[in-house]
Amino acid sequence: MFVSSPSALRGATLIDGRVVDIMIVDDIVVSVVPASASPVREGELDAHGYLVLTAPADPHTHLDKALSWSLIRPPSGDLETAIASWLDYVATVDSEEIYGRAVRAIEEYVANGVTALRTHVDVPHTGDPLRGVNAIVRAREEFADIADIEIVALPGRETTRDRLEAALDAGADLVGGAPHLAEDETADVHRLIDVAEARGIGIDIHADEALYRGTTLRTLAERTLRWSATRTAGHCVRLSTLPDHELLPLMSNIAAAGIGVVANPITNLYLQGWESDVATPRGIAPVNRLRAAGVLTAAGGDNVRDPFNPMGRADALETAMLLVTACHVPIDDAWAAVSTDARRVMGLPAAGTEVGMRADLIGIRAASLADALATAPADRFVISRGRLVARTRTTRWTAPRAIKEVAL
Repeated sequence: MFVSSPSALRGATLIDGRVVDIMIVDDIVVSVVPASASPVREGELDAHGYLVLTAPADPHTHLDKALSWSLIRPPSGDLETAIASWLDYVATVDSEEIYGRAVRAIEEYVANGVTALRTHVDVPHTGDPLRGVNAIVRAREEFADIADIEIVALPGRETTRDRLEAALDAGADLVGGAPHLAEDETADVHRLIDVAEARGIGIDIHADEALYRGTTLRTLAERTLRWSATRTAGHCVRLSTLPDHELLPLMSNIAAAGIGVVANPITNLYLQGWESDVATPRGIAPVNRLRAAGVLTAAGGDNVRDPFNPMGRADALETAMLLVTACHVPIDDAWAAVSTDARRVMGLPAAGTEVGMRADLIGIRAASLADALATAPADRFVISRGRLVARTRTTRWTAPRAIKEVAL
């Protein structure tokens, strides 16, 4: 039975193991009570056997690049190799091609339970500066009733200010950038912040995306200490290699400045460490230490099957699993990084299974959160703003086992 806007999720299992009925009015959870034994009625959604959680958000994606790997077939390599492969390819396509891939990627994200996305979109220094932004703005409008999508204008190291301003005028919400790729990293940070300050908007910058160099975070913390606008730093893998006498004061400054840090485990596991054949270092921001220092820390899926990462399922369960296995983040904290904390980084209304929260929810056919992260079941339903926006059901068959009698 299809229910477009369920009045209740019946028999839902919560993260603490309770089995409850969740009542929804419009887009708000209004009641959470022990599950009733009465039959599921018309207008209600049967959630028996489903773990119901806050729907994940992905605070760091690249929709303009998504799903391009099979079209490019790029060589494997580090960040510079990936950039070169992407620039060669994107020069040959138009806005329509970018839009088509972005739509398919958003459909994958939503089907997997992601109801909010923040995407970085290239603003090139040559050709049409709005090719990517126009494509993603169009896709955002198409999914406006289904998912929250924020756009970060991502200028290249040679992109002029007027091109960046044009992207913001065309619909980008935040100023982005990758100062660690510029000749003068500190000057580039200030250049990007100047634009954001002048327009009264926030920033989300690729920061210190190299294991052994990078000063973007330090400059960002100093410059935005008294800012009230959104400020986010993605990647931050340099933090994982800093000695304590440098790391501890820097984390304190990041926390004081209110900068949200977004780790991107899958892409940085792929891009970092190519120069080391032995004892290969793994590039992921130190999530546990950042959280302990009071830094708002989330995690994103980043690239999905493009030159920067040939893998990726557009699935927050994958990101959370990698935080657990590759970053030693506790299971509950890993899920928070891709759901509640990701939403906080994006400045979204609180969502979840508590009364008064927005009804952005995911139901996963799993017995527990650990079970869900380990097996990533495809059987899911997705509630966005109180509406059922996606549902996946699977079937399984295995051959019958031979039963042998055992002599006693």
